[in-house]
Amino acid sequence: MKLILLGTGGYFPNGRRHTACLILPEVGVVLDAGSGLCRIGEHLQTDQLEIFLSHAHLDHISGLTYLVNLVPEDVLSQSTVHGDAEKLAAIREHLFAEPIFPVAPSFRFAPLAAPCALMDGGRLTYFPLVHPGGSLGFRLDWADHSMAYVTDTTADVHADYVAQIADVDLLVHEANFAEDIDDLPASTGHSSLLRVAEVASAANVGQLVIAHIDPQIKDDGVFDLAAARRIFVNTQIGVDGMELLF
Repeated sequence: MKLILLGTGGYFPNGRRHTACLILPEVGVVLDAGSGLCRIGEHLQTDQLEIFLSHAHLDHISGLTYLVNLVPEDVLSQSTVHGDAEKLAAIREHLFAEPIFPVAPSFRFAPLAAPCALMDGGRLTYFPLVHPGGSLGFRLDWADHSMAYVTDTTADVHADYVAQIADVDLLVHEANFAEDIDDLPASTGHSSLLRVAEVASAANVGQLVIAHIDPQIKDDGVFDLAAARRIFVNTQIGVDGMELLF
């Protein structure tokens, strides 16, 4: 299975990274709809999309407004945006309010209420994360491969979500901060690299890719990958356009 990172930044896009968006093109699954969704036209392989939103902060939903121009109408009308019911209601009321976006989207909204079936026999489950306003993490399982997506939360080996991601082949986890200075990650609801590496080790995942990187970081060299790899050896920094097989 192939995962493509369309957007690996957080908060706002910059010259190096768009905001949060991942796609599994073979099964038409999109995880978050940040500005990275502007690249979706290059990767469409299915006649419908299943878009799962972790939460409704703008850097995770702004791309929904791009779809009307980037996705053929016959695909868009068969597509579904999934998420927490309260968050979806806010998106419909505000992001797609007529004065802001006068074209009503043809995709449908579906509140998450149970695990979701995916193409090729897959299954998506979701779990709550600690973040201001609330967030969701996702685990996707097929018969012989699995992955998890965890963003907008503070990494902690004692957090409840660690059990939910146990033994996945691939973990994409936010590391907005390179270091944990002045307790900034916890106070903002985000994570730092070494704490994420600890989570990956505790969860016994196959590989770790960090994303949702602070757009004010101009050089990924500030991330001490050597230190992270001493905790969890198979750690790498996600970049826009990266393709991962799991």
